[in-house]
Amino acid sequence: MRTILLAVLAAGAALTVPVPADARQGCGVGAHRGPGGYCRPNRGRVVVAPRVVVGRYYQGRGYWDGRRYWGQRYRWHGGWRYR
Repeated sequence: MRTILLAVLAAGAALTVPVPADARQGCGVGAHRGPGGYCRPNRGRVVVAPRVVVGRYYQGRGYWDGRRYWGQRYRWHGGWRYR
């Protein structure tokens, strides 16, 4: 009797597994689900920043060394040193 009861409970639990909701449901074209589940309009095209390359000079920022921008750089021991 106990095994039958456990089998029925396991089958019931397997049927009630939550399925992730589709975020597009009910919002329509040009909208998405926001925090709290409310529909919000899309803001248009999202512009992704271009890839930053180490050692390249960027106007108005300086040289990128992989961690931060530096205003100046010079040769030092076969490489670059930033100031």
